[in-house]
Amino acid sequence: MSGRISILISGRGSNMLALLAAIDDGRLAAVPALVIANVPQAAGLRLAAARGVETLVIDHRNSSSRLEHDRKVLDALQGRQVDLICLAGYMRVLGPTLIRAFPCRILNIHPSLLPSFPGLHAQRQAIEFGAKVSGCTVHFVDEGVDTGPVILQRAVEVRGSDTEEILGARILEEEHRIYPEAAHLVLEKRVRVEGRRACILPAGEVA
Repeated sequence: MSGRISILISGRGSNMLALLAAIDDGRLAAVPALVIANVPQAAGLRLAAARGVETLVIDHRNSSSRLEHDRKVLDALQGRQVDLICLAGYMRVLGPTLIRAFPCRILNIHPSLLPSFPGLHAQRQAIEFGAKVSGCTVHFVDEGVDTGPVILQRAVEVRGSDTEEILGARILEEEHRIYPEAAHLVLEKRVRVEGRRACILPAGEVA
């Protein structure tokens, strides 16, 4: 089962490239319908266009409110009949207008094992806290910040010599592995949300 996905970025889009690579090699059965950036200079726009993916800039600074910006994004997504939205370094908190239009169809990836270390600088938070293990989490987006049901997680050791950048690079490698896997599960309708839990169904079963 495949679907049309849109990827939202604000910068280089390394997780965007991981998703597009997974589509190319068959690990993610999807059509990349649109890449949206809220920053006109986002490097990921050029990389997506080079792969033949439609790109669109919706600069949040050109909107008078978060609601107006979200409505512009929503119009673009609905106009392309998008089935799944993947946030890939998108540095905007989505409002209720967008989230309620795509229930359990918006994914985000975060560089920690949520609910530990939500928000910005998660790798720095893990090091400063003295955590021995961190990692990454793919979760559904809800109306909180990094609070939606967890789909997949991958653990990464925190080493004594780690800096924020070194730990972040190791975590990013795992992000690139699990994000396409999680998107594939959702598009196959193999993720059932029961309260706080996102349950993964066996192959052949659908939620």
